Amino acid sequence: MGIMIKKPEHVAGSAAPAILIGLFVAFGGVLFGYDTGTIGGILAMPYWRRTFSTGYLNTEDGLADVSPSQSSTIVSLLSAGTFFGALAAAPMADLLGRRIGMVVSTGVFTLGVILQTAATAIPLFVAGRFWAGFGVGLISAIIPLYQSETAPKWIRGAVVGCYQLAITIGLLIAAIVDNSTKDRNDTGSYRIPIAVQFAWAIIMVVGMLILPETPRYYIKVGKNAKAAKSLSRLRRLDIDHPALVEELAEIQANHQYELSLGKSSYIDCFKGTVGKRLATGCLLQSLQQLTGVNFIFYYGTSFFKNSGIQNGFTISIITGVINVVSTIPGLYLVEKWGRRPLLLFGAIGMFVCQYIVAIAGTVDPDNKATNQVLIAFVCIYIFFFASSWGPVAWVVTGELFPLKSRAKCLSMTTASNWLLNWAIAYSTPYMVNDGPGNANLQSKVFFVWGGFCLICCFFVWALIYETKGLSLEQVDELYSKCTKAWKSKAFRPTVSYAEVQEVRGSVGGRHASLADFEADAGRKRSVAQVEGGGMVGGQNGYGGEKAAYEV
Repeated sequence: MGIMIKKPEHVAGSAAPAILIGLFVAFGGVLFGYDTGTIGGILAMPYWRRTFSTGYLNTEDGLADVSPSQSSTIVSLLSAGTFFGALAAAPMADLLGRRIGMVVSTGVFTLGVILQTAATAIPLFVAGRFWAGFGVGLISAIIPLYQSETAPKWIRGAVVGCYQLAITIGLLIAAIVDNSTKDRNDTGSYRIPIAVQFAWAIIMVVGMLILPETPRYYIKVGKNAKAAKSLSRLRRLDIDHPALVEELAEIQANHQYELSLGKSSYIDCFKGTVGKRLATGCLLQSLQQLTGVNFIFYYGTSFFKNSGIQNGFTISIITGVINVVSTIPGLYLVEKWGRRPLLLFGAIGMFVCQYIVAIAGTVDPDNKATNQVLIAFVCIYIFFFASSWGPVAWVVTGELFPLKSRAKCLSMTTASNWLLNWAIAYSTPYMVNDGPGNANLQSKVFFVWGGFCLICCFFVWALIYETKGLSLEQVDELYSKCTKAWKSKAFRPTVSYAEVQEVRGSVGGRHASLADFEADAGRKRSVAQVEGGGMVGGQNGYGGEKAAYEV
């Protein structure tokens, strides 16, 4: 096996349009990353602290500041907004479409940015945080949905993973902008970092007005002609090209088969294999947050200062650079190693790093060498996260679900991510800081994150199926046939949903199993090959091979 990721020789057309479109859509991750990353630096800015303080004095430096409870509210309100935004993404994406849904989502996000920019007191600032979060929640659920439904299967993981790369770039830009304005003694210190987000919103809206809707959405709403045009644009093939006709027929047949098994209501998302997949997706996104990565990016600046590392802003920029650079090998490895091995690799590495940080910070917290060890292993931890759980969580959840319930399920898995994001953002100050009512864990909080990383190892082994190289329709077949996640690597797809759709009524209709449909389709194909081989072979020389292709 070569080291390069190449388009399979038998795949017709060009993957370039779909890849470029997927990469542009990933730009929405910059909104996500920048907005979540900028708040940590803003909370540490002297001018912002004086402006928004309601009389509380920071016990560390004696200066005016917001209280720990106010800090928790400000940081966590974005996550609360994202939770509700993610849940609202499903009806929006199904009603308006994936493309227009992203345009509307960006508009909601812009409203939040306006409120934060105009704020000079906590209430308006918090309201802005909520609406910006609501917009980010909408975007964070729809982007992987759009990418998964447009990207070719052989590189889908890398394309969807670029969403996480964009998030890390947003976090890095936030750290740089915060560092550039932190010493200003006017409202520009916090308004400039917030207002920069208008640029991201404009780029996103203009691009989405040009890009196509996904063919799978058009199939879902019964607009087959538009689906063909969309897929033709994505694959750079004529509408009547055999490869495009075959791919479109398979998508349509799979959707009809899934609809034959039951409805696509929210209650149905919790039943059968879809319910199993939903549980897997929600747990995966929750555990991604429980690894503790956002502790570093939400409160990293303040934490490093409290640990005796005075230039916390510089450390945040360093960690941001590592986060971006480390995501790049993950985009390669997700297609070369696969989803399961990369997630296991990351979980083990994060577990080791977290416990080293926790032990070093607990045994001798005031030693300069200890602080250097703490920084070093936090950076190594970021490498393991960014190259594995960062991008792969979005990749896996984008692949798990059938078309009929994909938007609903993906919105719930994304909401799980944001729910834990909110819980961690809200509880962290109480866990880490000293003072009445606080746990004062300091570096010991890494024992908590490390414990969850160990749980991640067992979770991946038991519940994550290997979906590398499978189409979204073949993932449905995988879950229908393979009952154990650790056996999924040996799975090979054999079902043609287009053939199954032809014979569905002859083996008991909607109550027959996929295996029954497949067996009957195979018998029909064999008969057609025998009959067609004799007739066609004598007339044009193609024999049974052509007959088999035509069935």
